Amino acid sequence: MRRTSWLGAALGALLALAAGPAAAQDFDKAVMTGGATGTYIQIGRDLAGLMAECGQTLEVVESAGSLENFMAVRTRRNTQFGIVQSDVLEYLRTYSADDPDVARAIFGVRIAFPLYDEEVHLLATSDIDSLADLAGKRVAIGVENSGTYLTASLVLDLTGTEPAERRLISQIDALPALKAGEIDAFFYVAGAPTALFAEGDIDGERFHLVPIVDDTLRSVYDTATIPANTYPFQPEPVEGIAVKALLMTYDYDLGGNSYHRQSCKAVSDLSNLMLTRLPQLQETGHPKWKNVDLQDIPPGWDIGDCVNQGIQPDYQLQCATPIASPAPAASEDATGESEANRAYRQYICATIGC
Repeated sequence: MRRTSWLGAALGALLALAAGPAAAQDFDKAVMTGGATGTYIQIGRDLAGLMAECGQTLEVVESAGSLENFMAVRTRRNTQFGIVQSDVLEYLRTYSADDPDVARAIFGVRIAFPLYDEEVHLLATSDIDSLADLAGKRVAIGVENSGTYLTASLVLDLTGTEPAERRLISQIDALPALKAGEIDAFFYVAGAPTALFAEGDIDGERFHLVPIVDDTLRSVYDTATIPANTYPFQPEPVEGIAVKALLMTYDYDLGGNSYHRQSCKAVSDLSNLMLTRLPQLQETGHPKWKNVDLQDIPPGWDIGDCVNQGIQPDYQLQCATPIASPAPAASEDATGESEANRAYRQYICATIGC
């Protein structure tokens, strides 16, 4: 992927803040998510519910999306977690070797857990049947610092699609703009079903989800299908592409100051809860929990040490309702992986099998 000016400008504004994790006098915990109608915020609320069962408070913070979330775990006060798209990570990893600013931005950021696939939604007027039909149209691509903004921009650039306008509008504002005829289509990257479309009172005669079928895109992104009737206005399955959502954290130093020690414990505690109560999340949380593959680690990124500490079978989690620790089990070595990622897979296998 080539580094484009639209993303360089957005990332540059965030990099100006990226001196390192913010110090804090009062210790709190937070997860950066997304907009009020998106899947990220629902996943964040599920995680906050787990922490609440353990007598802890995890603040769920709305945000512009992936770019902001990534930088928040580096710079935002009392923020240990952020949900980020895999193509944002791929962009940052690709250019970190040649760009000192990008290398500085990713320093110390680690994976907590891989989550689920997020479908790229393209909602448009009924006369738009393909990406090519966006040529000359008014297309909303999300707001700066969001994952939707990055993905939509790359989709248009990689396919050579030239809309008349690329409008920087949030998804929650784009839907009424589409209904009012102010735009012709908008992108939204979110795990289906997303509340915006499920509850958005969308007229299936006027609007539909556009298939995203392109060989170039399929060489970069995973393929995905939004099943028929995922949304009230969508009677047929829609073929498209998807990115992976990941929960990111920071590489806190247990030998460091009080903030680092407390943050590391918070990461360990949530990691233990996520692993040992994944069946609970799959039963009562957002439907996307059913699609979580804890071993689907993207290349080039390491699991955090505080995560591995929390998912060890003998980790002592202090909760109102103690959780039984599973017995350790043997696992095969994953050739070519970092020590942190090999340890992570071992602990995962010990708890839920491989």
